[in-house]
Amino acid sequence: MNTLRPKLTLLDEHPTPLQYLSGLSQELFRELYIKRDDVTPFGGGGGMLRKLEYLLFDAVNSQSDTVVTVGDIRSDHCRLTAAAAAKYGLRSIVISVGNYDGELSGNLLLSSLFGARTVIKKDDGRPEAVQLEETARAVMEQEIAQGHRLYFIPMGGSDATGMLGYYDCAAELDKQAQEQYLQGATVYVPVTTLGTYVGLYCGLKAIGSSLKPVGIAVKPLDEDRLGDYFRQVKETYGFDFDDSDMHIETAYIRKGYGEPDRHVRDAVRLMAGHEGILLDPTSSGKAFAAVLDMIKEKKIKLGRQVIFLHDGSMAGLYEKAHRLKLEKELQDTIQIIP
Repeated sequence: MNTLRPKLTLLDEHPTPLQYLSGLSQELFRELYIKRDDVTPFGGGGGMLRKLEYLLFDAVNSQSDTVVTVGDIRSDHCRLTAAAAAKYGLRSIVISVGNYDGELSGNLLLSSLFGARTVIKKDDGRPEAVQLEETARAVMEQEIAQGHRLYFIPMGGSDATGMLGYYDCAAELDKQAQEQYLQGATVYVPVTTLGTYVGLYCGLKAIGSSLKPVGIAVKPLDEDRLGDYFRQVKETYGFDFDDSDMHIETAYIRKGYGEPDRHVRDAVRLMAGHEGILLDPTSSGKAFAAVLDMIKEKKIKLGRQVIFLHDGSMAGLYEKAHRLKLEKELQDTIQIIP
């Protein structure tokens, strides 16, 4: 049990399942397992709840009345931040950069159902981080001028507080792996904003686990940010280990973050068709497509024990761009009879 910081409770007292993927293991000749953080019991599911348990504790105890976060409107993080804020009686504001097509779908629809106000700045071509920072500052200044007390959550909940969610998860996963005789297995982790991977890495190192965490970048990786982030959490919590064996694969990013990709959709369909488990096409689906590529490339050897962390949800399947592609590709599954 982690005692580094206090937190709220958004998860069940029971661990999320670690399941054997029997169909895919037979087909791919690897021993494949999946950590089901997609089935967390609140707000539509997703691993971001682990981070929000800590972040919302801070928000509530700082007497804030409004939570502000930034991120892609398609992200599980924005949806779950809105849901958690609603549960604890807080207003929520989501700030994003992009081109809104007028359709409320997927995570954006759900964020709105949870009461979030979403501010979308039209993309002007400058770096996303610059536009987000400027827009967030302007929105927050307006809110403060109106008398609101704000708590800011960074993109993906990835700061020294948010990473504790997956620091906790490390002990949970290690115990499950030992019970299923998976010592030494490789854990593949989707990487977007770094907090999930860094938290799991630190948690596994802290308990001396034999599990080996490997990140899979689903958007361009900022190596400097990764190094700075690790140093920040190491200094904050006094960890006595370094990041010398930290490993994030960057060769499988494909198109931009959230952009429809046929190879990713094929991976989503493979998981659904063999195991009845739904991946999202933005993060977990893209990371699983990378695992499939590494198997084909023999980077993941025959007989290897593999754990895939599914920290997403099914909401991304209903985003307009992905849904339209899937609908077109799946039309031949529909039979009309007189």
